[in-house]
Amino acid sequence: MRIWEGVAAAVAGGAVVITLVGVSLSLAASPPSQLSATVRGSAPTPAGTLPHAFLTLATYPDSLAGEHGSNGGPHPDWVSYGPTTNLEVPAHALLTITIDQYDTGGTIYNSFFAGVHGTLGGTETINGKTVTGISPDNVAHTFTLHMFPANQPSLFISVPLPAVSASAPNLANGYPKPNVVTFSFITAGPGRYVWNCEYPCGTQYRGFGGPMSTQGYMAGTLTVG
Repeated sequence: MRIWEGVAAAVAGGAVVITLVGVSLSLAASPPSQLSATVRGSAPTPAGTLPHAFLTLATYPDSLAGEHGSNGGPHPDWVSYGPTTNLEVPAHALLTITIDQYDTGGTIYNSFFAGVHGTLGGTETINGKTVTGISPDNVAHTFTLHMFPANQPSLFISVPLPAVSASAPNLANGYPKPNVVTFSFITAGPGRYVWNCEYPCGTQYRGFGGPMSTQGYMAGTLTVG
């Protein structure tokens, strides 16, 4: 079974299909500014010693801290990733992504996305603790990376981001102390991929519309080059 077919079977129910359609349509718009991974040395991996690249992102309960400016742009109340959703990483490298997760959450529709999939070792670290998944009742967002159904290397990565308590006090930046999530995976050859959140924190289409399917908010691209 090819990886795309396996993912489709695992997420039967249509949520990821709806999001994929929305993301595909949103990519027709002008892309936001690009964030390029920083390579710092090399690291041993199951594929040999590879360049080690790093990206740092954040998830917010609004759009006031990312690429839309301090006024939040056209949708200041939309949840968002920052500092941008247009990512560029090197090919044939170990990529480590750190996400500061500032948002609250709830129960995810499909518990598949409460697990970790496709990362090195099948794990992520949350506030320094290594896990293979989180409770489906405590999900804020996910980072779910997948390929277009096209002729390029297969890639599917999905990690859950645990929610911050709704009662947590805000820090000086206006947000609570984040949950810090880190995970790694190996990039293949050049390709262009889409990524999105699979926790329904948007508007129409059972929560998968609006920010969920709009580049610059809860959806974006990852270019491997």
